[in-house]
Amino acid sequence: MIPQDKIKYAKALRSSIAYLENLGYSNIKADFKGYETPKSYHKKGTDIDVTPDIVAEKEGRKHIFDLSLKSERPRLLKSKWLFLNSLSQLKSYRFRLITMRGHYKFTNETIDAIHLDSIKLLKI
Repeated sequence: MIPQDKIKYAKALRSSIAYLENLGYSNIKADFKGYETPKSYHKKGTDIDVTPDIVAEKEGRKHIFDLSLKSERPRLLKSKWLFLNSLSQLKSYRFRLITMRGHYKFTNETIDAIHLDSIKLLKI
């Protein structure tokens, strides 16, 4: 999710965090009130900061989660996902997208557009 959509989809982020806690994830960091903020990455030469929505651990492995919800700026969302996917491959993390009912088609079309077929979706 991009920063412009954080307020709009706060309820979805809260329910995603609760879902991950129920699945047994620990040390959850989220870009949300009450949680420690995950590490941000700055895009050189611009004013864009990339922050994963949720970072958690399970069975000793770090997982990066990003919410896939309809957005006004899908191009920025695509570049964020490509960066997070590359980062997770370099550091041996797991990258997953969390999507909800009403956003499946948008998510699948966006993934197909950037050829990231290897990304696994968590459907809530």
